[in-house]
Amino acid sequence: MDIRALEVFCRIVELKSFSRAAEAVYLTQPTVSGHIKVLEEFVGVKLLDRLGREVLPTKVGELLYGYAKQILALRNQAIQALEEYKGSLKGHLVIGGSNIPGEYVLPTLLATFKARYPEISITLKIGDSREIVRGVLEGTFELGAVGAKFDDGQLIYLKLLEDELVLALPPGHAWASKPVVALEELVEQPMILREVGSGSRKVFEDALHVARLDSSALTVVAELGSTEAIRQAVKSGAGASVISLRAIQDDLDRGTIRTVPLEGIKLTRDFYLVYHKNRSRSPLCEAFASFLLESVSSKSAGGS
Repeated sequence: MDIRALEVFCRIVELKSFSRAAEAVYLTQPTVSGHIKVLEEFVGVKLLDRLGREVLPTKVGELLYGYAKQILALRNQAIQALEEYKGSLKGHLVIGGSNIPGEYVLPTLLATFKARYPEISITLKIGDSREIVRGVLEGTFELGAVGAKFDDGQLIYLKLLEDELVLALPPGHAWASKPVVALEELVEQPMILREVGSGSRKVFEDALHVARLDSSALTVVAELGSTEAIRQAVKSGAGASVISLRAIQDDLDRGTIRTVPLEGIKLTRDFYLVYHKNRSRSPLCEAFASFLLESVSSKSAGGS
């Protein structure tokens, strides 16, 4: 079974297209089709179905895809282990980050790590916490950085750093001069929330539940898919939101967003590194995870 054919097969499954897969692996479409033909002849069954414009795996194709991902991951681990033994670190690492760590924490650290190991490359995909966890479970990401835990016996979470969520308001809001706002008052306030599955929304709804408030009673005027979209919506006066303090620090400095404490509560959450406990991690993944934990720990120690 040819490794290159497996790589091509995986890209087709992931991109649902022969042409897009050909671009991704830098081959012509006829060459890609030839790889799949050889692979199907080897296994003796059809692996892919063309349904309209999409290409989807057959049941057998789904089975092979799971094993192919493991084979490719093991190939990469072997290459990286050999490079590490020779005193260098090379390879490509794909990681996932939920909005806050993915947009406000990891990019700077990625640049520092890349400067230390110039021959490596890291792809960072951003999504909500649930999407990133699913990607770690499925093997799409070797490592994830998320703002909420989703129970699963196959995952291990390591605390990375702490985040605070605050009530964000436009500067001219009637509450902007209030000393505190009670959670109960939020029920009548137009609220802008992240989508279901995001870590910040889960923390906020958990806090409402503890206070015996039903999140369905909120007047939700918008559900947005990114923290940046929420920042802009709050600044435009569309409503209030509970958002990461890290994400709006520049706005607070410029006075384009105001915050007011929530009475009797401080909304904090931890960001975690998450990985699959039953999958081997590449030397590059191990090195990057250690670097992240050490970097965050040293900054915390320096600021205490």
